Amino acid sequence: MTQVSAAGGARRPRAGDRAARALIAELARHNGPKTGLLVGVDAGSAALAQMSKALLPGDTLTVVPAEASAVRALRDHVEAQGRWVAERVRVVETLAEADAADVVVIGEPLTGTAEEARATVEGLAKYLAEGGVLCVAAGLTGGAAAELDRQGALFGVGTDVVVRNVPPLRVHRLRFTPADAAQATRVAPAYRPSSVPVTRGMHIDSNGVAAAGIALSIAALARVARPKSRLWLVPALAAVPVAAFFRDPERDVPEDESAVVAASDGKVLSVERLRDDRLGPDEFVRIAVFLSVLDVHVNRAPVAGKVVDYFVTDGGFAAAMKPDAEHNVAAYTLLDTAHGRVAVAQRTGLIARRIVQRAPVGALLAKGERFGLIRFGSRTDVYLPADAAEPLVAPGDRVLGAATVIARWR
Repeated sequence: MTQVSAAGGARRPRAGDRAARALIAELARHNGPKTGLLVGVDAGSAALAQMSKALLPGDTLTVVPAEASAVRALRDHVEAQGRWVAERVRVVETLAEADAADVVVIGEPLTGTAEEARATVEGLAKYLAEGGVLCVAAGLTGGAAAELDRQGALFGVGTDVVVRNVPPLRVHRLRFTPADAAQATRVAPAYRPSSVPVTRGMHIDSNGVAAAGIALSIAALARVARPKSRLWLVPALAAVPVAAFFRDPERDVPEDESAVVAASDGKVLSVERLRDDRLGPDEFVRIAVFLSVLDVHVNRAPVAGKVVDYFVTDGGFAAAMKPDAEHNVAAYTLLDTAHGRVAVAQRTGLIARRIVQRAPVGALLAKGERFGLIRFGSRTDVYLPADAAEPLVAPGDRVLGAATVIARWR
């Protein structure tokens, strides 16, 4: 395996607690028994600490140190964590002693050239169980970063940028063999480090942080350019409502396996049976929800499933509550589930012109998991197999994303 170290003897970047949580998120979200493999760490690794906390009954973790000389220190460290951890964590001297695992994590960021990063990824891919995920980080620039971006384009099932790390890191989750869609029912919603917590139950999406930052930057520039003017107050005061538009509250997702939840907050516009040529010949029940500018605009998966397709259709920008919005620009995310094919359409509106979709093909989404958002007023349509789902809402009803049950599987 390629050594995870910085070229020229420079101090290599480390993954802090926030980056480590992103690295081990794939293991932490699996509720059933699973196997993990953590490589390239020492006793002080944040990834080792986070993975140890994430272990559940039935889980096992194999740890490979960054240097062979660190084996004794790692074993002593694991023993010091107590019986619970010691019974589930095995420290080996070399990668050759490890077995295939459901989740493989490189505990520290990759550095060096693209060729070195490629050799590391290809070497560790051999230790993935069928449908397993390799989790790896690198800086935002450099040869290793470019190679991981390339790997992510081919095999990525999720990525996060961890700004609050020194230096900032991009974490990639790579899957080289297909996962069974049924696995989606056994995972929890993924941890997203770029969603900034404001209170225990409320976050601000990274898009909101960026937008508020732009507004404050404009205010600062206006203050410098025209110190006697109060014009700078306009963008400064706008920063708060702009950030609030991107609020991302925690929601309690119904545990009932037969429940289908709303993909967004808003008001139900229509519930109808129809066929959509964009989705093939099957008949669907479509539940359309309008989001005003005051609603939460984070979109969530209505059911657990595997993303099998994603496409964008061209169109106009009619007001989202109008019938003409049927022909607006829309992004379709198709999920394979135990009950058939489910689709979520994110439709633009009169003001909304930007759709964000963060779930690449191959990703597993838990029910209620965040997968994107639409900026400003918009509409989401949930398509359910007509013969498999019974709608439970009607036009005019108010719904909350991930919390309101909008249909039930028959």
